Amino acid sequence: MAWLLVFVLLLAVSQATADEDPYIGVNIGTDLSIMPHPTQVVALLKAQQIRHVRLYDADRGMLAALANTGIRVMVSIPNEQLLGIGQSNSTAANWVSRNIVAHYPATNITAICVGSEVFMSLPNAAPVLVNAMKYVHSALVASNLDNQIKVSTPLASSIILDSFPPSQAFFNRSWNPVMVPILNFLQSTGSPLMLNIYPYYDYMQSNGVIPLDYALFKPLSPTKEAVDSNTLVHYSNVFDAMVDATYFAMAFLNFTNIPVIVTETGWPSKGDSNEPDATIENANTYNSNLIRHVINKTGTPKRPGIAVSTYIYELYNEDLKPGVISEKNWGLFDANGDPIYILRLTDSGSLLANDTTNQTYCTAKEGADPKMLQAALDWACGPGKVDCSQLLQGKPCYEPDNVIAHATYAFDTYYHRMGKTPDACDFNGVADITTTDPSHGSCVFPGSLGRNGTMVNITAPSMNSTSSDSPGFYGGGGYASVLVVIKVMLWSVIFL
Repeated sequence: MAWLLVFVLLLAVSQATADEDPYIGVNIGTDLSIMPHPTQVVALLKAQQIRHVRLYDADRGMLAALANTGIRVMVSIPNEQLLGIGQSNSTAANWVSRNIVAHYPATNITAICVGSEVFMSLPNAAPVLVNAMKYVHSALVASNLDNQIKVSTPLASSIILDSFPPSQAFFNRSWNPVMVPILNFLQSTGSPLMLNIYPYYDYMQSNGVIPLDYALFKPLSPTKEAVDSNTLVHYSNVFDAMVDATYFAMAFLNFTNIPVIVTETGWPSKGDSNEPDATIENANTYNSNLIRHVINKTGTPKRPGIAVSTYIYELYNEDLKPGVISEKNWGLFDANGDPIYILRLTDSGSLLANDTTNQTYCTAKEGADPKMLQAALDWACGPGKVDCSQLLQGKPCYEPDNVIAHATYAFDTYYHRMGKTPDACDFNGVADITTTDPSHGSCVFPGSLGRNGTMVNITAPSMNSTSSDSPGFYGGGGYASVLVVIKVMLWSVIFL
């Protein structure tokens, strides 16, 4: 039986939330040998509560399937259609009539991407890009849709030269005759600048100058952070530095009030032999940290607290993509809707997970002080009344014999016994909630799903027990335990 995949990419905002609130969306590419039917795609989006998507075209079947779902949709004019639309107002009006007016408002279209990375991928069309944007916008005005649907064009971050330090960044001056009119258009219509940011490529092309942890949003000590020599501002990740470089590049041309949306970013989960850092672990780390960074409204050093809404590249692995192996492996899911990896998301305001069961666990926090972990472990196995007998030598959870592994078992047992409330997974700041099952080998954690889709039996101490029938552990004394039998839970994919 297939599993219902619960990938909650966006619960931070409801359908009626204000537009300025930050959100995470996903790009939906279609270069798959077996592309799921639009109704299957939408079923996955609904099951995973993905509320913002970007399409690379305006496929009628996809737009029809998205109707009446409330999902906010960004559609695109492919580069190959750009020349025709940019040279003919009537062609643009016909495109808007067929692809926007025919579907709106049943399909909640919020933006139109006119081309994609045109300066890099189709430079001969760049001279007509601004006209194309203006013609499309005029067609929206004629239909009274210009306030509801914004028009912009996604730019490759490589259009920004000398991007570090951010304070001295500027757009490639050879494109200024096009960039300045684009920025004028965005400012006059209240539209965002759309930017594609790929720290993976920045890292790969830096020849070791950019540390991997800096590209992956991993915590850095102040001495390892990058410092803008002009502003003395510290940067802890490539993403923020590139966003701020964009703000500075616009300010260099005297545009200071245009918002930025990141229309593509991500990390590949698999690569060729010369791409050793295209791994599931790194893809998981990057996207998990990215989602947390956006949803928590962290903002950037230049604009703290002002988060940049971001679309992850991408929903599916695209096996037909040309090029190296990594090009085919940016997806969060395979064509069957199975997750490529289980995102690790904590401290993000609301729990986000692509876990097949929506299960959560409490684990020792990465980098926590060992002495504080030991103290918390002693408390859990003592006053916390956790039955830690499974951690004794010879028992299933004894190995690995270290404080992190043992604390994780004790923390998770306590967390489940207390009903999985957030407060039950704190332990003075050395624990985190995660969606990754910490079970290993024969050591099965409370709440872990068995292979049949059944919950494992959980041995948990009685809340009011004072017995000492169980052996003491870590100086905490023993407590009687009760067997909590959890019902069988059956899951199946339901396409609504």
